[in-house]
Amino acid sequence: MNIKDILSPTNTAIKLVELAFPNLIWRIPNDSSKVFLTFDDGPIPNVTEWVLDTLKYYNIKGTFFCVGENVKKYPEIFQRIKKEGHAIGCHTFNHLNGWTTPSHIYLDNIIESEKFIHTSILRPPYGKIKLSLAKQLRNSYKIIMWDVLTKDYDNNVTPEECFQTVVNQTSSGSIIVFHDSLKAQKNLKDSLPKSIEYLLNKGFKLDKIAF
Repeated sequence: MNIKDILSPTNTAIKLVELAFPNLIWRIPNDSSKVFLTFDDGPIPNVTEWVLDTLKYYNIKGTFFCVGENVKKYPEIFQRIKKEGHAIGCHTFNHLNGWTTPSHIYLDNIIESEKFIHTSILRPPYGKIKLSLAKQLRNSYKIIMWDVLTKDYDNNVTPEECFQTVVNQTSSGSIIVFHDSLKAQKNLKDSLPKSIEYLLNKGFKLDKIAF
């Protein structure tokens, strides 16, 4: 089972998952009504650039968990993410499944990504990572999960459902997941601007993740 499918809208369910995976960061509590937009799987031409244009329009910063292989393919987009002041996170080099990939291969894959991505934050693809791996990595990385998953990547989910997930589940300190990928772009392009406007109108401050 995918951790993304374990999470439910209920606070009780989220807290149970947090207790089961104590080395991972699910929320970032703060006193400033800050929430954190994050984007997984890029950089991807057109899609990531559209996200950057959107964030620039609203004058907000986000956090991009980049796949090393995509950074290698599209360095100019990666440089734009950094130049515009957004935070960068590692999403492994080849988008590996942390539950099925042997630990030494997974660690080598992260090391490979370090040739292109220099960061202290990591998000495991699919939300899957062995606890033993998380313990090994915690001295080098903060492992960032989420408490609001839009499921924009799911063809069975509508843009309105993505938006309503943000509306119903976001609170101060929330980490919200979108995807700057081809698979997600239809839901993303409809729901992201609506979500940003909703959050701003509710008085939330949208910021990048920084440790």
